Amino acid sequence: MDDSEEVWDARADALARVFGANYDQSFHAPHPFSLGGQADVVAFSHHLDGVVYVTAELSGKPDESYADYELMICHRSAQDWGPNVISRLAPYTQQAYIAAGESMDIDDATPADSKIKAFLFDTYGTFNLFGQDFELRLCIGITKEELKFKIDHDGEKLLDLLKRHGVYPFTDLERDSVPL
Repeated sequence: MDDSEEVWDARADALARVFGANYDQSFHAPHPFSLGGQADVVAFSHHLDGVVYVTAELSGKPDESYADYELMICHRSAQDWGPNVISRLAPYTQQAYIAAGESMDIDDATPADSKIKAFLFDTYGTFNLFGQDFELRLCIGITKEELKFKIDHDGEKLLDLLKRHGVYPFTDLERDSVPL
């Protein structure tokens, strides 16, 4: 077994401990992440009433990791958009650290009829891989109005509203803003 298989298997096991079951599906990028391509993504459909998609490239052995987190997105049903967008976002982590509480405009990456125009990032949980703790960086889709609220007030206040209205941790491309 080469090193990449060892890391892949260890990461899959670590993520399964968080999400309660081994991943159900994997999406492999056409070009390897280590050579400048997009990230592979795995899907878990037994953790919540929906599907959790997680990148499977950023974490690894100590001193060989690309970041101290993996990106994740949740949908209420299987979708292509979520795993595709976090796969494409993963290489950006090599240029900038994405911290919990930050937001990012994603208007160009969403369907034209979607009201979701930005991501709000949150730490969903942690997992341990090769003795090192990694975070699961949730990418949750928010509307322009919610982004303005986050900028004017606080990311935690917006997260509380999203939780109270049953949106968190899901990205629903068709939803309206929560009452602000």
